[in-house]
Amino acid sequence: MGFNFELVFLNLKYEKNCQKMKVLIIEDEAGLREVVQQSLEKEKYIVETANDYISGFDKLGAYDYDCILIDIMLPDGNGLDLLQEIKRQKKQSAIIIISAKDAVDDKVKGLDLGADDYLSKPFHLSELHARIKSAIRRNNHNGDNLIVWKNVTLSPEQRTVSIDGSELILNRKEFDLLYYFIINPNRLINKTAIAEYVWGDHTDQADNLDFVYSQIKNLRKKLKDSNAEIDIQAVYGIGYKMN
Repeated sequence: MGFNFELVFLNLKYEKNCQKMKVLIIEDEAGLREVVQQSLEKEKYIVETANDYISGFDKLGAYDYDCILIDIMLPDGNGLDLLQEIKRQKKQSAIIIISAKDAVDDKVKGLDLGADDYLSKPFHLSELHARIKSAIRRNNHNGDNLIVWKNVTLSPEQRTVSIDGSELILNRKEFDLLYYFIINPNRLINKTAIAEYVWGDHTDQADNLDFVYSQIKNLRKKLKDSNAEIDIQAVYGIGYKMN
């Protein structure tokens, strides 16, 4: 696999214009809606919200969004019907459906209808941020799910990584770490956010976060040994930053 300058340009363009990205949250649970809105606004997104089917439908007809978060269970309708409406209008928005953890049928149907991703409640905000960025990137890449940063190419769906065209073998946690860093380049990320994204709920059971250091140390060595042009730097007392 050769070096893809077009994807690199799109990645740089995405990072440069992230503050202009517009997100619509269609969610009836007020507390969750407000928390998600505030967290996205801190990341410089433009955020609009709708608390039911009708208001969501109205906003979809009047505006365009880079990403739409849709709760399936709305008080006056089904979020999957809104998903179908988005597709009928040929909107180019990335779509992430959110619903209860046990709603497997809804997940399958939503993805079949054209959703880009599915997130089960409850979820960590760091994971939501990563999913949004990934979904928007795929749209910007015209459906190509490859992510390129410098001489590193990552495929989220195939879970493969290559450096200058040569495959880099990573274990599951190492891949998840690299994916998280590569969609957050040049951003200082604290250890807790990294742990929550990669290890999820199991983080709460840990006495400390030394396991984050151990996994990142292994990943950094593999990247260095493969002549990767990216580096994950430790910021003492805070976390890590990839550049």
